[in-house]
Parts: sequence; structure tokens; C-alpha cells
Amino acid sequence: MISEQEILNASILIVDDQQSNVQLLGEMLREADYRCITSTNNPYEVCALHQKDHYDLILLDLQMPGMDGFQVMENLKEMETNGYLPILVITAQPGHKLRALASGAKDFISKPFDLIEVRTRIHNMLEVRLLYKKLERYNQELEQTVLERTAELRASEARFRRLTELSSDWYWEQDENGHFTKIFGPVLEMLGIRVDDVLGNIRDDHWAGWNEAEREILEANLAARRPFLDFVYSRANPDGSRQYLMVSGEPLFDSSGRFTGYRGVGKDVTDTMHSNEESPANK
Repeated sequence: MISEQEILNASILIVDDQQSNVQLLGEMLREADYRCITSTNNPYEVCALHQKDHYDLILLDLQMPGMDGFQVMENLKEMETNGYLPILVITAQPGHKLRALASGAKDFISKPFDLIEVRTRIHNMLEVRLLYKKLERYNQELEQTVLERTAELRASEARFRRLTELSSDWYWEQDENGHFTKIFGPVLEMLGIRVDDVLGNIRDDHWAGWNEAEREILEANLAARRPFLDFVYSRANPDGSRQYLMVSGEPLFDSSGRFTGYRGVGKDVTDTMHSNEESPANK
């Protein structure tokens, strides 16, 4: 919400070629405790003044010599790229009201002035204007926050990927149907898994020589949605050698407890397993 002090501290420009009208409106505003009041009798100065001070409200007379209020509004439209003109027009011609509103004015004051009406319209319009500015600032701050959070998220993801690369050979994710949705690392080449046009169509071929008993244990863990840590399984390569892989995974659930898939890491531990098999303790 907008406080009364914020409204009274709002900046106001009075534009009228009649000095008596300027004085009357100025005195009325000061008596109501408005503090930031500027005035001009020259309509040609309005755009430059607004560009410099960005007024919260412009009280604009429509009938002025040289440049009338309608022309002033057209010039202000070119300045205000956000499309909001904080203009309260002053007119003695009832027929000008609709045209003024269509030209961008937000409200109007009729001559001769009814001081209570003038104060009420100015107060209401300033409240709306300040709310609009506060919303605009909030949107800018929100947009900046989104940009910052997005940058942080990307940096965090990059750090996560790097840590995964350092601690394992690959990182993987599956959806609730067992389809791979993310894979980072050379797992496909290492496992001999074929890739169709999209990631979800990744499938490993049953002829790849996997140890069926070990694979059944792994698939049973996946089917039961159990976590598993450092599970080692193997396959026979075409040249007769044996390849060992170690994988860890955890099931994923959404806030309602619905299973959404798996994520985990994997590592080729063939060299380690061969070293263990050749060590004297295993002979």
C-alpha cells in the first residue's frame, strides 16, 4: 500500500498559461501539505521538465496559446515508452473530456474549480500512480532476481557436473518408465548402448554379454525402487576379456510421494577388479 506521506511527497507539475490558475492550484496543494510542487506557464517547457524530474502528476490545462494541452500530451507520449502518462487535464469545455481521455489523460478537473473535487482527484490519481511505480520497481527487481537465480542455478549445475566427472565416469537419470532422460559422460561408448534419435529411446542390447544374474539383481533393485550403492556387475567383451562396472542410484519421488524415476552415477572399475584378482591375497 501507499502511505499518506508518500502521496504528499509526490512530485507535481502545474501547467497553465494563466498565472492566477497556477497560484490557486499551488496554494490549494500547499494547504493540503503537498511538498514538491513545480509550475510553468509555458507549454513548450513541459517535456524537458518531465524528462528531467519525472513527475508523479502533471496538472495540464488544455487551452493554451501556441501549444495546447493535446499537443503537449502527444509530445509526452513519445517520451513515455512505458505508455503511462500521469496527466490530470484542466478544462472548462465538457466536450474536451472524452478527447483528453482518448489522448492519454488519466482524469480531468473542470473549471471553475471545486477545491474538494480537485483535492480528491489529485489524491486518488497520485495513489494509483505511486502504486503503478511501485509495481514497476517490483517487476524490475523480480526480473533481476530471476536472472540472478538462473545464473546461480547454471553455475551450480556446472559445479555438480564437474564434481560428478571427478568422482565417477558418468551421471544418469531415468524417468518413471525407465527411459534415460539425462546422461553426462562417455557411458554410451563404454557400455555399447545404441542411441536412436532422442534420448528416451536409448536402449542397451541384450547381446552385449552382460552377466545375467548380476543384471537381474540390478533390475530387481530398480523395479522395487530401492537405492543401491557401489553395485558391481560385469559383461564379457567380444575379445574374451571381462568389463566391470560399478553403479549407484537413488529413486526420486515428487512432493506427493509419486515415483518419478532414478538418478545415479557409474564408473568403469575393470582395472581395479583385475588388480584385485591378481593380488597375492586372492590367489
